[in-house]
Amino acid sequence: ADEDLDRETDEKTSAVHFVRFELKPDMCAAVKAGAGVKMGCDHTHYPSHIDIAPDTLASLAGDLK
Repeated sequence: ADEDLDRETDEKTSAVHFVRFELKPDMCAAVKAGAGVKMGCDHTHYPSHIDIAPDTLASLAGDLK
C-alpha cells in the first residue's frame, strides 16, 4: 500500500504501516450519503471485523472526492 513512498534512508527505516483502500465512485457516494462502513480481515488465524465509528466516517466522507 505504500509503494509510492520512500520507506528508508541511510539514517532510518520506517516503522509506520498503513493500508490504502481504493474506493469505487459508488462506494464514495454511499459514504458521503451516510452509509455505514465495515472493515475487516478474513485471514484464517486473524479474523476481525469492525464497524467504522460515525466520527471517523464523517472525516472520511470529507476527504473523498
